[in-house]
Amino acid sequence: MRITLLGTAAGGGFPQWNCNCRQCAGVRSGTLRAKSRTQSSIFVQPEGSTDGLLINASPDILQQIRATPALQPARTVRDTAIAAVLLMDGQVDHATGLFMLRERGSKLPLWCTDPVAEDLTQGNPVLRVLEHYCGVERHSIPLDGRAFTISDVPGLRLQAMPLKSKAAPYSPHREAPVAGDNIGLTILDTATGRRAFYAPGLGEIDPAVFDAMGRSDAVLVDGTFWTDDEMIGLGLSRKTAHDIGHLAQSGAGGMIECLSRLPAATRRVLVHINNTNPILDEDSEQRMQLRSAGIEVGEDGMLLEL
Repeated sequence: MRITLLGTAAGGGFPQWNCNCRQCAGVRSGTLRAKSRTQSSIFVQPEGSTDGLLINASPDILQQIRATPALQPARTVRDTAIAAVLLMDGQVDHATGLFMLRERGSKLPLWCTDPVAEDLTQGNPVLRVLEHYCGVERHSIPLDGRAFTISDVPGLRLQAMPLKSKAAPYSPHREAPVAGDNIGLTILDTATGRRAFYAPGLGEIDPAVFDAMGRSDAVLVDGTFWTDDEMIGLGLSRKTAHDIGHLAQSGAGGMIECLSRLPAATRRVLVHINNTNPILDEDSEQRMQLRSAGIEVGEDGMLLEL
């Protein structure tokens, strides 16, 4: 199984277009040792397959396709390796890239939960708009623990679990969460038996989530904020990381502490990193702490071969 990290930033990317925090200003001026990043998504190819599954359709998908030759194998006049799309939630930074796939010659196979489909039909009617273009062949993701497969991407077996996080701001579930607003996903390559756990939006790690992480060869999880009050301290928000559905890396019960309890052989990678997070500075003390803990900071174009 090959997992390509297409985008590793949170909403807005890095640098964020209107932000002049230390990280954004530093990467623009070249005074900070850091890499630019597009918004969060991954591409998963089963063993021996050219075609694969796009997980989350970032608004930056066209840039990501240009930067990733594997997504455009050029076997015919019009071609793509994106055989199907799966959404982890209905957030703008994970779903509006669907608009950029509208020239597809047949209906787009799309997997998402029922609450996400509702949000993308009503609150942000992406799916209704696409009916005027390629159309969508929508499949529901089961939330009862059943494994499922995607016929367009044979070789993968998937299992979703509801996460404690937040729905999109335009969702009626924003302050009244329902199961399926946000999911974690276990991805199994049936040929090799290797598995990965993906959860770019993760507000809390309960025993079921930790068990799924512990059974995986690699975990790609929420790296949005370093501290719970990061945005408050910078004067950019009145809300904590927890308020908007993310588990900070540092502090008691934080992501670092949870990841440290996984088996030693587990590969640990942070994705969905906010532009304010000091781990983007490759020379920062926070980056050194992650290195010491055996935790990688995801970068656009990073390839995991499991």
